[in-house]
Amino acid sequence: MEIEQKQEEVIDHYVKQASSLDGSALGPLVAEVTSHPALLAFSEIIDVPNVLQLEGTENSVYLHVLRLFAHGTWSDYKSDASRLPHLVPDQVLKLKQLTVLTLAETNKVLPYHQLMQELDVINVRELEDFLINECMYAGIIRGKLDQLQKCFELQFAAGRDPRPGQLGSMIQTLSNWLDTSSNLLISIQEKMKWADTMTEVAKEHKKEVGNRVEEVKKSISIKADIDFQGHEEIYSEPGGVMDYEEDRSRPKRRRHPIYKS
Repeated sequence: MEIEQKQEEVIDHYVKQASSLDGSALGPLVAEVTSHPALLAFSEIIDVPNVLQLEGTENSVYLHVLRLFAHGTWSDYKSDASRLPHLVPDQVLKLKQLTVLTLAETNKVLPYHQLMQELDVINVRELEDFLINECMYAGIIRGKLDQLQKCFELQFAAGRDPRPGQLGSMIQTLSNWLDTSSNLLISIQEKMKWADTMTEVAKEHKKEVGNRVEEVKKSISIKADIDFQGHEEIYSEPGGVMDYEEDRSRPKRRRHPIYKS
């Protein structure tokens, strides 16, 4: 977010400047733009009418340089160097940074040998120093150097200007992602609905079980009352059961001995 905010301010500044210049006067501005450490996007500057008017003129090379930095790589510059102006060190650094961002568009694991070839780096130490000091510290990429596997594992990479024809592909990719997200959302909503239904079923079952338990409790209580009343009637009937205390209070009969002759 910080990179994008800085870029927006820088782009606005250069768009205003480009709008006030014509022809060869745009040359120094193009060199400054393509050397700026915070600038990674150039399409808005290219779209300035004064810049587009360079097409087909003796100063069209400035427009080609801007397009190279907007969409190209260090390899593209080397293959077309004879028709382009010599790049100063800051421009070389910028174009190599942009080359890393282009590679990051299609791969999240960048092998060292590929990076060394694309950046014209002769050894691993130089490559790792470039990735750390000129890319990671600059905030344009985040990731991890895997010295064992000899690769760079990307976690984040800043974006570049879309190449001609790439916008349609990006729209299709976003459309596919939107369809997938919509289907996933529908699936989640269906599962939530099912979960709500099962919760209601569980509540009804719990309520039904509770009602049955209460009915059983009431039934047991009524039966216990009936049995208790029955015992009371038995013990309260005359002659039904002799009172134990009454039995104890009666004098016991003494038996006389029987003598045999």
